[in-house]
Amino acid sequence: MRVFLAVIAGYLLFASSAVLLFHLTNFDPHSPAAAGLKVLTIAYGLVFASLGGFVAGRIARRAGLTCGVALAGLIALGATVSMIARPGAGALWTQTAALLLFSPAAFGGDWIRRRTRQS
Repeated sequence: MRVFLAVIAGYLLFASSAVLLFHLTNFDPHSPAAAGLKVLTIAYGLVFASLGGFVAGRIARRAGLTCGVALAGLIALGATVSMIARPGAGALWTQTAALLLFSPAAFGGDWIRRRTRQS
């Protein structure tokens, strides 16, 4: 149960940061964007996905990378469902970034947590 709640907490950290970013910038994540906004959004997403993986692993208090794998899978699942639910409707760059970059970053955050724990 602790692992499940830890993964949910990591996902909420990641997802709520994205909602906050798009709300504060008044930007629709499913619309085309300028290169500068894409770079900012991707950098922001990488930081919060990594932080989500790190926090999930800390909350779960597990030696392995279970939380990172689960969180990465959850982020990838959300991106895939979003792509399928909106075929041909709007830009897919945010979902693609989530699938190819943010999902591995969540795993990386848990990996970093594990490495700092071993030191």
